[in-house]
Amino acid sequence: MDIKEIQSLIKFVAKSGASEVKLEMEDIKITIRTGAAGSSTPETTYVQQIPLASAPMAAAPAVLETTPASSAEPTPDSDDDSKYITIKSPIIGTFYRKPAPDKPAFVEVGATIGKGDVLCVIEAMKLFNDIESEVSGKIVKVLVDDSSPVEFDQPLFLVDPS
Repeated sequence: MDIKEIQSLIKFVAKSGASEVKLEMEDIKITIRTGAAGSSTPETTYVQQIPLASAPMAAAPAVLETTPASSAEPTPDSDDDSKYITIKSPIIGTFYRKPAPDKPAFVEVGATIGKGDVLCVIEAMKLFNDIESEVSGKIVKVLVDDSSPVEFDQPLFLVDPS
């Protein structure tokens, strides 16, 4: 099962309203849990892969949780952000702005990007996935810190398309 199939499965489960789905195959086990409809608990997604080799796991797999943004924080520039395009994470993983620790970042605030330009790398299950831009424009804001975990569909960059 490749990453695109996993993404499709996550989208399907989210739209279906199911609270939990388990999928077990020969070399992979996936469990996706979402918050129950109408509850105030944050949505949680768990994805676990069992490696092909039977090596013992050193630590339990990380669990990523989304928490709703605090409504007490003022957002004076939220009206300004509406004219920008948000580039979101297509997968769950660890966000990296650089191709390697000793290399410069792929893009900086103010950089002009084109369609297909690599913006960042997201590591998922020991695979490094280049995240390419689907729009042309200028980077206005980087919304995620380097080396931090990201969720599926989490905003990563704001782009001014003009």
